[in-house]
Amino acid sequence: MDKSIAAADSPISDWQAWGILAILSLIWGTSYVLIKWGLVYFPPVQVASIRLGVSALAFSPILLRHIRKINYRQLPLLLFVGLMGTGIPAFLFPAAQQHVNSSLAGILNSLTPLFTLLLGLMFFNSRFTWSKTLGIVIGLAGAVCLFAFGEQAGLGGKWTYGLLIVLACLCYATSSNLVGFRLKGMKALTISAVSFSLVGIPVLLYLLLGTDFISTLQQTPEAWKGVGYITILALFSTVLAGIVFFQLIQWTSPVFGSTVSYLVPVVAMSWGALDGEVISIIHFVGMGLILSGVYLSKH
Repeated sequence: MDKSIAAADSPISDWQAWGILAILSLIWGTSYVLIKWGLVYFPPVQVASIRLGVSALAFSPILLRHIRKINYRQLPLLLFVGLMGTGIPAFLFPAAQQHVNSSLAGILNSLTPLFTLLLGLMFFNSRFTWSKTLGIVIGLAGAVCLFAFGEQAGLGGKWTYGLLIVLACLCYATSSNLVGFRLKGMKALTISAVSFSLVGIPVLLYLLLGTDFISTLQQTPEAWKGVGYITILALFSTVLAGIVFFQLIQWTSPVFGSTVSYLVPVVAMSWGALDGEVISIIHFVGMGLILSGVYLSKH
């Protein structure tokens, strides 16, 4: 990368780019504790449904503006991107966080860049290098370390729930590769609006008509606090951060944007510590190995 982070025609300076990156890291790193707080009031399925439903409503004005730009033959692919990049992970994370603390969830989510690279090498003809391979091996070793010392890492003795987060990372990686290799000509905002809506609107209808969500709010006024936490999660972590992240990449570069992977686990661990979670040496060892793997895989 050149000494200047921002592109030559970028409307922002280097220090503004770093400021945006720091804000994104804070928003995304806070996601896991917001899911944790939402689970106090609602079961995992409803936490996910509220998140996806609110996100779809927030994207609806953008959808109305961009829907004419869509080739309708691409809708099945956009639906699959929505399921992999948003829908399925939104259910997996709260399901996992019933037994996985928010700090560990944030650390394990750092596997996403490694899985993106791995799937790219396996199925999308990405260029092979030994440094990328070594990075994947080291990063996965960090994940194995966290699972091997699950009790100390915050798995609560139920390591299988940690695998749900690993599966979510694989879903994110699949979505990223599909967007990068199959939807290159489509604007990121269009992809986000359409894929979110295809997934979020049916889920919102299910939440309102197929669960006890409404009666829970009527019988337990405190549950509105949970709605608030999940709405913040949806509007900031899902909608706003996603749009800003794509814009940041356009202003700088994908390499600079990917730096967020190094900062999010630190924020997640900080929130976990503030919320009373025990942070052990295993967290730092596992996080160090995973982030070292991410670093190597980009060189």
